[in-house]
Amino acid sequence: MAIPLLEAICIEGKTISADALLTQRRLARYLVGRQAHYHFTVKGNQPRLLEDLTLYFQERKEPDATSVDCGHGRIETRKIWTSTELNDYLDFPHVGQAFVVERERIDKKTQKVSTETVYGITSCTPDQADANHILKTNRGHWCIENSCHYILDWNYDEDRSRIRTGHGPENLARLRRFAIGLIKSKGVTSVAQKMRELTMNVRAVFDYLRMTNNSRVGHSG
Repeated sequence: MAIPLLEAICIEGKTISADALLTQRRLARYLVGRQAHYHFTVKGNQPRLLEDLTLYFQERKEPDATSVDCGHGRIETRKIWTSTELNDYLDFPHVGQAFVVERERIDKKTQKVSTETVYGITSCTPDQADANHILKTNRGHWCIENSCHYILDWNYDEDRSRIRTGHGPENLARLRRFAIGLIKSKGVTSVAQKMRELTMNVRAVFDYLRMTNNSRVGHSG
């Protein structure tokens, strides 16, 4: 369904990121054919491709770029190694670079350390995207997960909802997403904090949404 959805969107000059499920040759050719770039994760559904990347990056040394972020109660360090040496060897169209990202997470409360290694390919050449740019794109792929799904899971506890019959689950999911969208529309930096401020306070909700006389834009008093 990816290609039909992209047909209606202007993607020229854009980089389309995708999970391993969409790391497909047909989609790669389609994107490059429309003057766009791909940024794909490589996992077990492309076994030969994954094997080649794993073998090549096995003896990696100093990373080409590093970033550190603090959020959601953890410190996350990301390191990336990139290479163009596999471009003509990999059985995949329009490869501009191959890369591996290593993520290390430290839980601030428990000090527990976890690591994850992810392999990928992109059609961007080094001139079009250096290591820092690829690392930023890799991080940006998770912006929907972090800015919406994380809130649904942790603040609404959606996964444990006991509403399971009829259209109830679908309708509540839409209402939750609508509420998140309303809160974000006012430019807050923390949806969770704003939810705590507005909980059980109808007047605060109306003021925040500018639905009262005192909170309307242009109100003169």
